[in-house]
Amino acid sequence: MTIRRRALLGAAAASGIAPTLFMPGMARAQNGFPSRTVRIVVPYAPGGSVDLTGRLIAEQLQQVLGQTVVVDNRGGAGGNIGASEVARAEKDGHTLLLTSASIMAANKFLYGRSMPLDPLKDLAPVTRVTTGTVFMTVRADSPYKTFQDVIAAAKKDPGKLTMGSSGTGTVSHLTLSKVCKVTGADITHVPYRGGAPALQDLLSGNIDMMFDVIPLSMAHVREGRIRVLAAASADRVTYSPELKDVPSMKELLPGSGIDMQSWYAINVPAGVPEDRIAILHKAIVQVVDTDAFRAKMEPNGFTTVVDATPAAYGAYTAAQEKVWRALVEESGASLE
Repeated sequence: MTIRRRALLGAAAASGIAPTLFMPGMARAQNGFPSRTVRIVVPYAPGGSVDLTGRLIAEQLQQVLGQTVVVDNRGGAGGNIGASEVARAEKDGHTLLLTSASIMAANKFLYGRSMPLDPLKDLAPVTRVTTGTVFMTVRADSPYKTFQDVIAAAKKDPGKLTMGSSGTGTVSHLTLSKVCKVTGADITHVPYRGGAPALQDLLSGNIDMMFDVIPLSMAHVREGRIRVLAAASADRVTYSPELKDVPSMKELLPGSGIDMQSWYAINVPAGVPEDRIAILHKAIVQVVDTDAFRAKMEPNGFTTVVDATPAAYGAYTAAQEKVWRALVEESGASLE
């Protein structure tokens, strides 16, 4: 069950977070949890879309919990390094993981026997926080004006065009694989350790395009340095003014069934007491499921999504394994 767009703040979106919502210590339990600094591990490089989301959550969460909340970037191995660190952390609820669909549902099939953890067993669910569509982007001075231009060029000169992604087996890579399979295009995949370095190479002309979630690129879109050619979701992203006119997969590749979106969530080490998970769930929902938070996320191509209970998020993740396993196997990607 998903909670969406609850009217918690009224007019707060225009002026920021409502002060009555984020009174210090409002979500703290009688047992004094949390009793010290809370750490949110972001398992990707600083400056990427997940990092930006984590810092926004941390900024508001510390007001709700009445404790300092810090972001700790632990990138590498497709997010597995950070996820493993959280899985091994003390089971007291003071260490959180801002995780992704690829870590929770795809990596075990991508890494196989070298996968250092089982996310469904080693991490306990709290709630999803955001979801974002994957977009195809090029530089503003690119000769490719439309999605069709890119596909035609990739068929004419197989392997010549290059696409940067946030890593092998990530939603960026899997989107490219799916599009190429449907269209017959041949585009060379260039994996990076996160979206930020890929974006820098796009801007400097070292790669031709990117498939990725969009928040990191939105400033460049607004300033005219990047052109958005396609949304990899089935439907258009209507909540963002700069993206609402970008064609979707139903329009560009009707009947393909492509609907590439990534979701992001909070997990803690398995074994954290349920009462502490409940406190964290309540606090995170107070931060995320508000008009004010959406007002910060939606112009950048993300929207909010929270789960009614930690168990509901856990059930969702288990169901997502089948979806992402199929995508990984179809792509042929392997890091084992």
